[in-house]
Amino acid sequence: MKNTQLINTILIVVGGALLLYAISAEEAHPYFKIGGLIIIMFGLYRATNFWVATKDDHKEDENKDS
Repeated sequence: MKNTQLINTILIVVGGALLLYAISAEEAHPYFKIGGLIIIMFGLYRATNFWVATKDDHKEDENKDS
């Protein structure tokens, strides 16, 4: 479970780094912008799916304690 969050975070950071590089460099290839945006969106998609799948986990833990 924590590995999934780590992978999502790495994807988002790598995508952001590519976008920052593409924006700051004068002669950066446009594919860096496209690739960075795709990687960020993929990381965010995976993260939101993970959050939706685990949003009610705390309720199950409370029921077990009672």
